[in-house]
Amino acid sequence: MLGVLTRGAVTLKGRLPWSSNATFLVEVAHEGETALAVYKPARGERPLWDFPPALYKREVAAYRLSETLGWNLVPPTVVRDDAPAGEGSLQLFVAAAFEQNYFTFAEDPIHRDRLMRICAFDLIANNADRKAGHCLLAEDGVIWAIDNALTFNVDPKLRTVIWQFAGEPLPDAVVIDLRRLISGDLPGALVELLEPDECEVLRRRARRLLKAGKFPDDPGGRSYPWPLV
Repeated sequence: MLGVLTRGAVTLKGRLPWSSNATFLVEVAHEGETALAVYKPARGERPLWDFPPALYKREVAAYRLSETLGWNLVPPTVVRDDAPAGEGSLQLFVAAAFEQNYFTFAEDPIHRDRLMRICAFDLIANNADRKAGHCLLAEDGVIWAIDNALTFNVDPKLRTVIWQFAGEPLPDAVVIDLRRLISGDLPGALVELLEPDECEVLRRRARRLLKAGKFPDDPGGRSYPWPLV
């Protein structure tokens, strides 16, 4: 599906509601294949004092970090400079049970391993906006992590609803993947989207998490996003 997102003709279908920035549903078609995608153009972003412009690049960087780790948490996401409203990101649309969110399925043991990976991912990516509604339960039962624009800041920005694993040891598989991440250079596909200091702090956060060996706690209750959903 990456080929369709990367090379397909993009047709606007409509604007998605309840987004702080301009976000559109589009159809992408290439060589007989079609897919729905979420399009976030740079020109539709509201300026933020604590994040640089071109937030869409962080959506793509989040996907590439997930793929580098081998966790497959973020739907396929690419940069397109020829989309209808200009350069931005295209992310494969997830057909999901939109009435559900993290709080409705967090205690289901079938989702435990994947939610632990999303939690670890957000810790090293410094996700400032992991709301409950940013965990989608797809129709096939897989949970996907979406809306990853507020990530990779060099300053501590973590805001997440996923605190159920606080104090628990990191799973062995997560430890292995994090060690592999910091054992060499970050892949060029990720580095090209971030600043050098953001890449360095990303590696530093991964090393810190590995050293702790467990998921952190938020005793003050200050590291939650608002609204929660």
